[in-house]
Amino acid sequence: MPPSFSGGKLYISICIFDEDEDVTSVLRDRSHIDETLRLASEQKAKDYAAALERLRKIYHTSIRPMEQAYKYNELRQHEISDGEITSKPMVLFLGPWSVGKSSMINYLLGLSDSPYQLYTGAEPTTSEFTVIMHGEKIRSVEGIVMAADSSRSFSPLEKFGQNFLEKLIGIEMPHKLLERVTFVDTPGIIENRKQQERGYPFNDVCQWFIDRADLIFVVFDPTKLDVGLELEMLFRQLKGRESQIRIILNKADNLATQDLMRVYGALFWSLAPLINVTEPPRVYVSSFWPYDYAPDTSRDLFKKEEISLLEDLNQVIENRMENKIAFIRQHGIRVRIHALLVDRYVQTFKEKMSFFSDPELVFKEIVDDPDKFYIFKSILAKTNVSKFDLPNRDAYRDFFGINQITSFKPLSAQCSYIGGCLLDKIEKAITNELPALLSSINSGKQPGLSSCEATGCGEKPKNRYRKN
Repeated sequence: MPPSFSGGKLYISICIFDEDEDVTSVLRDRSHIDETLRLASEQKAKDYAAALERLRKIYHTSIRPMEQAYKYNELRQHEISDGEITSKPMVLFLGPWSVGKSSMINYLLGLSDSPYQLYTGAEPTTSEFTVIMHGEKIRSVEGIVMAADSSRSFSPLEKFGQNFLEKLIGIEMPHKLLERVTFVDTPGIIENRKQQERGYPFNDVCQWFIDRADLIFVVFDPTKLDVGLELEMLFRQLKGRESQIRIILNKADNLATQDLMRVYGALFWSLAPLINVTEPPRVYVSSFWPYDYAPDTSRDLFKKEEISLLEDLNQVIENRMENKIAFIRQHGIRVRIHALLVDRYVQTFKEKMSFFSDPELVFKEIVDDPDKFYIFKSILAKTNVSKFDLPNRDAYRDFFGINQITSFKPLSAQCSYIGGCLLDKIEKAITNELPALLSSINSGKQPGLSSCEATGCGEKPKNRYRKN
């Protein structure tokens, strides 16, 4: 077999075959991949440059100033860079070790039995977070280089330390699918390994990728269905992202049909306590690797399941711009809620303070029992705020433990004669500008940057002295 990549290292596998054995005869036909993902088409992907630039401008002028004024990044640890706004959709592969995550990527990209395939094996082989992305030529990129490049969306990963950056590797290659999407292969979950043994905060890194993934494949092997503490932690981190999750029961052709039905039921039984939603995630049952299905198995079923998964992936690619706008809008809603809460804390603190009050005792009383002062309930009375969007109350005890409450201005003081009020700008972005940008994408129109310069995409100022 040819050499293969793993974390930028080169592995060489040596296999001996009989002279009469035709190895290529066992390879599976991959034509349906190109057809379903439209890779064979000469039609170019849509150019969203103008829409992305408009989205970037809305974020920087209407959302980011509020983030900075109320230090939202210290609450959620989610700072959005320009690289993240313009990045391609990200597909994240998670799951226990040796379930076929790397093999699945090799299969989708047609890298199997090529010099550039990801290294696979029966033992835990992937110890790095591997980002497979588009490039003009095939090369590996070290983690420190990826973090230092501000044009990429991975610069925030620098905060996880040098030990992690040594476990981050990028692989660039010219591939039509990678022009539209980026794959991230993760280290397999090993239940008997403590997080400290990895040398970096594994769960925190996973959360960073989960927060930014457009599609999350959680891959299982029929022989590795046991759920341990690390897998439970992973599904807690996936809470709220159920619409992006797809469960894959891989290597299904290793089982007879009757055994496969039992394993399918056992998988749902194991995951039911971890996924507390009305509608469970879609489960795909197949064998995602380049070689032909085992004889006497449900070949037609596996093929249909594979095509369904590819259509799911293609849907994410096609909806790239819509998902990006929705993501920025959701982020803006969270920033707005955070600012309203901080403003309410600040106002309550000022109301309860008197000449003889001890500031520390007053603050402690408010932050320990915010419901006593109706802080969160008062926010629910605001427009466009759902109780399900409110953050955890305990998070603000930590937040104000780092940031003094007296360091924040109330929202009413966050206004200027030229720039306007921060709250008005972020509300306009959420209710008008971002929905209008989404409508222009759906209607096929390219938004012009100049159309909003004069009035900020709002109503034209009325002349009160002119008779209508």
